[in-house]
Amino acid sequence: MTLAVLSAGSGNALDPSDATRLENDLVTALRAAGASEVERLGDPVRLREISRRAHDANQRVLICADNLVAHPSLLRTLATEPGGRSTALVIADPAGDLRDERGKLAPAEPGAGTVRYLGALCVAPADLPSLEKVADRPDLLAALLDAGVVPVATSVRLLRATQVHNHQELRAAEAELAAVDEDAARLRLAVKEKDDFFTTYAVSSWSPVVTRAAARLGLSPTAVTWLSVLLAGLAALAFWQASRPAMIAGGVLLYLGFVLDCVDGQLARYTRTFGAFGGWLDTMADRAKEYAVYAGLAAGAERVGLPYAWPLAITAIVLQTVRHMTDTWYGALHDEAASRPRPQATGGVGARLSAASTRVQGETGSAAYWLKRIVVFPIGERWALLAVLAMLTNGRVALAALVGVGLLAFVYTLALRSLRSLSMRVGVLDKVDTLRYRDDGPLVRHLLAPASPILRAPLAFAALAAVAALALVVSLLLGWIDAPAPAAVGVVALLILAAGIPARARHDGPLDWLVPAALRAAEYLFVVAVGLIGSVPPPVVFLLLFTLALRHYDLTARMEKSAPGAQRAALFGWDVRIVVLAGFALGGHATLGEAVLAAVVGGSFLVTAIVDWRRS
Repeated sequence: MTLAVLSAGSGNALDPSDATRLENDLVTALRAAGASEVERLGDPVRLREISRRAHDANQRVLICADNLVAHPSLLRTLATEPGGRSTALVIADPAGDLRDERGKLAPAEPGAGTVRYLGALCVAPADLPSLEKVADRPDLLAALLDAGVVPVATSVRLLRATQVHNHQELRAAEAELAAVDEDAARLRLAVKEKDDFFTTYAVSSWSPVVTRAAARLGLSPTAVTWLSVLLAGLAALAFWQASRPAMIAGGVLLYLGFVLDCVDGQLARYTRTFGAFGGWLDTMADRAKEYAVYAGLAAGAERVGLPYAWPLAITAIVLQTVRHMTDTWYGALHDEAASRPRPQATGGVGARLSAASTRVQGETGSAAYWLKRIVVFPIGERWALLAVLAMLTNGRVALAALVGVGLLAFVYTLALRSLRSLSMRVGVLDKVDTLRYRDDGPLVRHLLAPASPILRAPLAFAALAAVAALALVVSLLLGWIDAPAPAAVGVVALLILAAGIPARARHDGPLDWLVPAALRAAEYLFVVAVGLIGSVPPPVVFLLLFTLALRHYDLTARMEKSAPGAQRAALFGWDVRIVVLAGFALGGHATLGEAVLAAVVGGSFLVTAIVDWRRS
């Protein structure tokens, strides 16, 4: 629910009849946006009372200037921000006094503005104490920014909004609104403003038709997500069957599944139907679908006698999960940097790269813009590559291409992001429950970390763990170490466990956002090494990696989607899993160990997810 407030617009000189008509239109639009009450603001004291009452009831406060002429959809967009964050209505304006940094608003230096405020904002419950403190300021948005609030930028884009001051401006604004088909604009706005190359031209060019049909059929975004899961599952089964007709069918199903994967988000934005569960499910389904397809391609290649397909699938799931961990925390790092009052670049190569990236991102549709978006190998390009190569060749070729291009993209993004991070000098992992996102278990929390309270350099220890695990895998593959290798297993396990010693140190270094990815790499590579040492069937190794990936995606997806019931300190984290796996390997029961861990990790994920979402 939302409490709405009409405030006096600056410079408003409308005659009484126009003012009354406009106020009635705004009240109707605010109620359509979900406002349970609409009140005319008389003085700052009253705004403080409204803010306090809304905070106690965990409601938003939607504040709108009484001279705003806007499509009602824009007010509804403000009131239904999916992350539950404060948001303000803005329009692109090089002469504006605000800048839009990755969708967040921040003050701009003179001449450096990119957007202008249009007099409507929605304050989230978490920011209402700040609103209460600055209620007497006439420039509410500027006051909230000064108080540390970081609103989301809601852009007008295809719709229309403006503040009017006289009868002529009112008539002109109403004519502009009438000239726009609001429903068609809403449908087009449901498509992401900036998406990847394949998605933009091969999906979003026609997916709004599917979105509108889904809305008319009364389908929810969650229902569309499940349909996408079904199609991807059928594609994986077709790839497993591995005949040429089946491979072609699998490629088509994979493409259609990706279309629905885009439609669920478009439907949510078109109908303004958001929920923490839906956002979480969409993220988890994306990863599960993709990895199920890897398994289907590998199993199909093995079915027709092509060797090395499962090792490629295992490499792909390790690589892609580690990449996603870097994506998550680099995105959080950028959001933290954007929330600062001034850009954080301090000069050097990283600063120049940041400036170049910003410039290219502004050249929407240019060759450089599309090259920058393609080279990171996003999900649309990955699925397109898998679908096309599967239809034309076989599962092994598709997986090999995926791994090759994925490695190049990983090296490229890791190098550039690291340089940019060094220039920004912003910490992010220390702003959250660090031990939880590291996935530390009781061994680290209660034994290793407390034993060395002054030890620093968490990234150095995590990177050493990942390098040690990688060295063990490479040595086994090249025959430098003969399996079984108990000494090597023990040494590498100890080096990985050492990454838990600085767990309680401040993770505020410019590159410490890489710690979760390094820990994931160390654990996953150790799973692969144990599989090689113990001759574990590759599907069992893949299954364990799949369940571990689900667990770690669950942690980050709940953070990204502001989902309730987030996992707290685990009964066992990566540290305990390393010890258990090493014990099974040294005892000669590696296959049993990986199967048991897969069952425990997968079962724990399912139980936790079901319990938390039922509670929410």
